[in-house]
Amino acid sequence: MLSRRRLQLIHLDSDDLRSYGLDMKPLPTPGSWSGPLPEATPPSDMAIYQLPTGTYDTRAAFAIRGGSFFDVRHFAATAVLLRHPKGDLLIDAGFGSRVAAHVHAQPWYARAQYKMESSARQQLDEAGYDLSNLSAVVPTHSHWDHVSGISDLRVPIWINEDELRYGTETPDGKVWRDVSAGHEIHQYEANGPAYLGFPSSFDVYGDGSVVIVPVAGHTYGSVIVFASLPTRKRYAFIGDLTWQLDGIGQRLERPLLMRKLADVNHAQVRENLLRVISIADLMQIVPAHDVAAFDGIPRLAPVLASEVRSLG
Repeated sequence: MLSRRRLQLIHLDSDDLRSYGLDMKPLPTPGSWSGPLPEATPPSDMAIYQLPTGTYDTRAAFAIRGGSFFDVRHFAATAVLLRHPKGDLLIDAGFGSRVAAHVHAQPWYARAQYKMESSARQQLDEAGYDLSNLSAVVPTHSHWDHVSGISDLRVPIWINEDELRYGTETPDGKVWRDVSAGHEIHQYEANGPAYLGFPSSFDVYGDGSVVIVPVAGHTYGSVIVFASLPTRKRYAFIGDLTWQLDGIGQRLERPLLMRKLADVNHAQVRENLLRVISIADLMQIVPAHDVAAFDGIPRLAPVLASEVRSLG
């Protein structure tokens, strides 16, 4: 039988390590987006694929406010290939072949147990993907678990000025500085109109199919990448605005300790998280580290392999 103290710990409110039995405290419910969806005319052959590169373990108590220490979450490290006739993009890069060194570069308290699958580069090669079609890697931000795989790719990196400054100036940018060395850096500007309640945007192809919006708060220049498919399916790849889908469905932010350690401005994170919650019924929201958030997005290799066979 579990002791009374252990039973209490299961319900530990991670915002206050001295208190027990407290319920999760959700953010207020924002109003649903009432405006029209932004216009998008994606080309008929546009497609999206997930490239899962591995996972690492984190206790729910350190992921969401009110989470349990006994709930182990397997955080995804997944790259997303966005295929477009004007040039393909890789959203984040997941774990790369040098992931062990990149984990070791973290402070001792942040060195989570991880499981490597195949790097994005390995999956592209095994699928017979033509790397000349890959225009760029677009990190949602420059933390190690989003950029590790860049070390295996020789393509330009698209990043905004604020995030480049974060990666260049802060201790968190150590891995970024390593993997980006020698790459062409293209700085884009989000100087387009407001988009779904976010103040500014960058329409990558000019057809509304891929739109990047700044969501500073987790880092200086974190972004969301919105994608619209010809099937009318829409996605929002929100990076680390929240780490888990609980942040959307249950309106839960990070616990206080992690807001202080992981975010440069947690008030901005909260504001942007509420904006995403307001549009959650309109599209598939994909926090970068929730394995289940990628459900329904096909994997790359089987699809391309079948295409190659059919062409043969």
